[in-house]
Amino acid sequence: MDRRIFLTMPWLLAAGRVRADAAYARVERGAALVFPRDHGSHPDFRTEWWYVTGWARDADGADFGVQVTFFRNRPGIAEASASRFAPKTLLFAHAAVADPRAGRLRHDQRAARAGFGIAEAAEATTDVRVDDWSLRLAGDTYVARLAARDFAFDLAFGAREPPLLQGEGGVSRKGPREAEASYYYSRPQLALSGTVTLDGRARRVTGVAWLDHEWSSEYVPPEAQGWDWTGLNFDDGSALMAFRMRARDGGDLWAGGALRDAAGNVRALGRNDVRFAPLRQWRSPRTGFVYPVAFRVDAGPVSVELTPLMDDQELDARGSVGIVYWEGAVRALAAGRPVGRGYLELTGYGGPIRL
Repeated sequence: MDRRIFLTMPWLLAAGRVRADAAYARVERGAALVFPRDHGSHPDFRTEWWYVTGWARDADGADFGVQVTFFRNRPGIAEASASRFAPKTLLFAHAAVADPRAGRLRHDQRAARAGFGIAEAAEATTDVRVDDWSLRLAGDTYVARLAARDFAFDLAFGAREPPLLQGEGGVSRKGPREAEASYYYSRPQLALSGTVTLDGRARRVTGVAWLDHEWSSEYVPPEAQGWDWTGLNFDDGSALMAFRMRARDGGDLWAGGALRDAAGNVRALGRNDVRFAPLRQWRSPRTGFVYPVAFRVDAGPVSVELTPLMDDQELDARGSVGIVYWEGAVRALAAGRPVGRGYLELTGYGGPIRL
């Protein structure tokens, strides 16, 4: 039996049935983020993730997308227990390759309770792992190593600029109530390098990537269906993050983002500054869910069209965090001309999302 399943799945099932009664920490306006400490985990909060996405190019000139995400969850059950088996912290990991030559998203996932030498999320800096999957920060470089079912990553992501604080000094509102917020920063324009192994062949790659680190205890407002998010690295060195929370009636519940220009100047974007307009839809042949895989995004002074590297970038994570979502590599076009690359994430298209 896979020891990750043996040590995790009963508690995942319990977490889905039991209402958490833990005293979770809350996001507070005006709280300053402090580095390197805030690169690490925040176990007093309910939900946290480190999310890396990037465009890679191999020596043959082929482009493909890469994605690595580690999630930490505090389910709020058995917290008074002294047992080492108590599921006080759960860790999940997703990895994917968007390869147009394969015509589908290659992806894999891991899950484990923290402890037993299997899974950990350090508090001092970014150092998170689930079994033999890991993401670590050394100096200004993140290193991701993992071996999935039909691919492997040994990748470095070098930071060339300081963290981009989202919202008000790193506090990003997600809904109409002040408590509906996250602590959130990004690392755009990461220099991607290393090796991606596909079909048994190790490919040396270079490219550009993006990292998000977020933690919260009330991330999704009860009126929300899901969210649309994009992180874009522009060719001139600037970067844009934009998101919207979609209401269950189809309208926009909340929105926001940040724009950093090539000189490093940052403009925070409020709920009235961001618009997502779907341009084209794609229906998954597996789930039947319909996703708007192409968008026009207006965010402050920026107006771009997002087109996917390929349509089939649906990620089925029901084996770990329990949801299905679309997460894919996209190109950014302005007046029909390529101006950047990034990722688009679409959640809640198969039903309301809960974290």
